[in-house]
Amino acid sequence: WDFLILFFCLPVVIFNEITKKRLLGDMSCRIVPFMEVSSLGVTTFSLCALGIDRFHAATSPQASTRPIEQCQSIIAKLAVIWVGSMTLSVPEILLWQLAQDTSPVSGGVTEFCAMKPSSNLPESIYSLVLTYQNARMWWYFGCYFCLPILFTVSCQLVTRRIRGTEKKSECRGTKHGQCESHLNCTIIALTIIYGLCTTPENVCNIVVAYMSPDLSKQTLDLLNLINQFFLFFKCSVTPVLLLCLCRPLGQAFMDCCCCCCEGCGPDTTSSEGSADSKLKTEMSSSIFFDKPRETPPPLLALGTPC
Repeated sequence: WDFLILFFCLPVVIFNEITKKRLLGDMSCRIVPFMEVSSLGVTTFSLCALGIDRFHAATSPQASTRPIEQCQSIIAKLAVIWVGSMTLSVPEILLWQLAQDTSPVSGGVTEFCAMKPSSNLPESIYSLVLTYQNARMWWYFGCYFCLPILFTVSCQLVTRRIRGTEKKSECRGTKHGQCESHLNCTIIALTIIYGLCTTPENVCNIVVAYMSPDLSKQTLDLLNLINQFFLFFKCSVTPVLLLCLCRPLGQAFMDCCCCCCEGCGPDTTSSEGSADSKLKTEMSSSIFFDKPRETPPPLLALGTPC
């Protein structure tokens, strides 16, 4: 979703700031806010899901031998996160519309997006959109800012409380303990980046809500532009941070890039084949056997059979 924001919303915003014309017209005024709010929802619910996963990993009785989650379960969770985020963002499509104004400097007609529901909507839907508009600021602050931060902090505190000093001392030097601490640091770093990038928008929303009559349209447009570029910064930093901190994901991404950019020669294929066969042999000998790999040598008979 971060890539969708960068590839679709960022060019539209830049084009609007340069030409003062809205690319794709009224459609972009509805789609861009919808995608931006959906991005906040996807990040919020993903951080909540990651916090729950870390909590289950810490409280599992056999955390080191916990089975790998099935692909169907992961896809189901992603579907719930994406569909839920997009459903909560549907009012944004009905809230915004294209408006025109005359520039006092150049005298030309400029296009901008106004937060004003259309009067052609049915009465019931129109009232719901107005209710959403009035509660939008606190909904932003509560759901898309407080929820992921409080959820992540709570899960981390509860996880540390349950693990305790005894389990920490047992798993401190093991590979599994290092992996768990590394994943916890990754989630904390993602939450910090998200909190820093969404704080200006929430502050601006509160300031605009209580001081909008005293602010000019140019000031409001500048604040809106700053908020959007903070969102674009978050969308550009999050994938890089995730690929750098999560080493298996970063290594898999680099391997995919190398396979797509470079042709596989005969030597590379043979070396990769031997490496794959060696890896399969090690996995079959270490993972799928319940018995130890090497049986202890038979005891030597000492003395007489009596």
